[in-house]
Amino acid sequence: MELRPYQWEVIMPALEGKNIIIWLPTGAGKTRAAAYVAKRHLETVDKAKVVVLVNRVHLVTQHCEEFSLMLGGRWAITTLSGDMGPRPGFRHLAQRSDLLICTAELLQMALTSPEEEEHVELNEFSLLVVDECHHTRKDTVYNIILSRYLEHKLQRTRPLPQVLGLTASPGTGGATTLDKAIDHVLQLCASLDTWHIMSPQDYHHPQLQKRGRQPCKQYDLCHRRSQDPFGDMLKKLMDQVHDHLEMPDLSRDFGTQMYEQQVVELSQAAAEAGLQQRRVYALHLRRYNDALLIHDTVRAVDALAALQDFYDRERATKTQVLRAERWLLALFDDHKNELALLATRGPENPKLEMLEQILQKQFGSPGSPRGIVFTRTRQSTHSLLLWLQQQPGLQTLDIRAQLLIGAGNSSQGAHMTQRDQQEVIRKFRDGTLNLLVATSVAEEGMDIPQCNVVVRYGLLTNEISMVQARGRARADQSVYSFVATQGSRELRREQTNEALEALMERAVAAVQEMDKAEYQAKIRDLQQEAVVRRAAQAAQKESRRQQFLAEHVQLLCINCMVAVGHGSDLRKVEGTHHINVNPNFWIYYSVSQNPVVMDRVFKDWSPGGVISCKNCGELWGLQIIYKSLKLPVLKVRSLLLETPRGRVQAKKWSRVPFPVPDFNYVQHCAQSLSDLSLD
Repeated sequence: MELRPYQWEVIMPALEGKNIIIWLPTGAGKTRAAAYVAKRHLETVDKAKVVVLVNRVHLVTQHCEEFSLMLGGRWAITTLSGDMGPRPGFRHLAQRSDLLICTAELLQMALTSPEEEEHVELNEFSLLVVDECHHTRKDTVYNIILSRYLEHKLQRTRPLPQVLGLTASPGTGGATTLDKAIDHVLQLCASLDTWHIMSPQDYHHPQLQKRGRQPCKQYDLCHRRSQDPFGDMLKKLMDQVHDHLEMPDLSRDFGTQMYEQQVVELSQAAAEAGLQQRRVYALHLRRYNDALLIHDTVRAVDALAALQDFYDRERATKTQVLRAERWLLALFDDHKNELALLATRGPENPKLEMLEQILQKQFGSPGSPRGIVFTRTRQSTHSLLLWLQQQPGLQTLDIRAQLLIGAGNSSQGAHMTQRDQQEVIRKFRDGTLNLLVATSVAEEGMDIPQCNVVVRYGLLTNEISMVQARGRARADQSVYSFVATQGSRELRREQTNEALEALMERAVAAVQEMDKAEYQAKIRDLQQEAVVRRAAQAAQKESRRQQFLAEHVQLLCINCMVAVGHGSDLRKVEGTHHINVNPNFWIYYSVSQNPVVMDRVFKDWSPGGVISCKNCGELWGLQIIYKSLKLPVLKVRSLLLETPRGRVQAKKWSRVPFPVPDFNYVQHCAQSLSDLSLD
């Protein structure tokens, strides 16, 4: 595989062993350039070992194809992602491979694992390739791994791997001025210990223009609904709930992200104050607000279906119903028939009408169009796919559509396995499918040369997402459409993104042109600041974890607030799953008969049934079968923590104010046998 002249130009310092960031437009062949650097590295460096980090599961397979073509079978390549099921330890796989391609999470787990078969050190690798390296910021996994690298560097630990970053969009880090954007780019360079950001001297080189060409951008704007009886009815019901709440200062800016944040905070504050009725009102208001957001994005029938699903689940799971819940259930029941009538008879969503026109134009013309529609949530991908399948005006077109959503579990519902993702991408690549309805999971790295239509449907994102999504349109005469309502926040944000993209380019150029001594001094200062800051954050985290003795913290059900245990009953399985090991804990929960379905096989455990509060029916988590033991895994958001200083609701297990030790399987089994013999 021969490189193009501009690719040779950007990799030269890397061939000399220097740390660089390759900055090239989407579609210009960053991965191929990196694969060549890896090949030369394996050929010339003694005991070379390369690790390629990706931030999306489906990119593991795609990168393997590109690197395999370049390496030509001379070196052992291993791919690794969390969806693989039982496998040898990470250390074993790394030792027997010349080049390892994996998700960053797996490398981070291996770096911190106490198990001999899993644990590796960063300096066991001689080249670290960081794909989509603009994610090396704040608390991302990339930055955690690179912070470890910086600690080794400042402690003068040797050897250190060479670092090669790849990006089409360094971004501005939220900055709106050139100085702040330059600071952001310098911070990225410091995090990756970069000698120089490499881009072609002639960005208008014909070959680069051909490979990195931009699609034709069009703003497809629509008017707001002239009448919205369904939305008006939802808002009337929300007004009634607000009247019951008796909180006149509470904003009634329904159907916005700001309102959602307000009711989430209200729910948490009410839980911590022991105000059960208020918490319930806040939870239901959030569901109505979700319905308004769905209604704004897709159809009224989709919004009503989501609301109906919530109330069906409430009835099916709750065994103790509060006065507020009884009133809220009755409120919905009294109006659901009227809502159903308004949902089916109301006016069409203007954004959907605009999307229909775009698809009719693109898929109704000669040729073999292939496109991606990007939308914000998993919920809206499902709703849009259903609309595509049901909309009369699209039935005569040859549209073969499927979803592409994230592999991780989410509050938004179902996820896709890695296998599902790979199958959908394979079908899209070979033309079996010609339209994907996707979340941001498809924005970065996915290389489909035939893709010629990209629609960003009512999205409110940053300039990096805009650049990345636009880059999925790779074919000649491609179209990039932004669908939004006239005068909307989404439209203003997209226009801002265009200005930020230009600012990003100026900031990168300024960093590239800096005096070398000045640049190196700034990088050194930023690296020292970063290491000190991370150490301070770690100390603060540890201090927070040691606030209370675990036995002094009571665990309460978040819904009925019944005490069900103590912090000292908790243990961590594999560093992430929090279980209650108290042998008497079973009296507080019920387990569903059917196990949770997961299209994944895990190394040491399998899923059991859903667990819920025996007193009120609140969902708490799931039971797992871990090495033949049945253990209850708890969601931190299902619990309220009663501490010596009052009640708190933790958002993450890592933020609970007491230490949780690791689960000791042998000790637990021995204790169980001892308890049995005493009985």
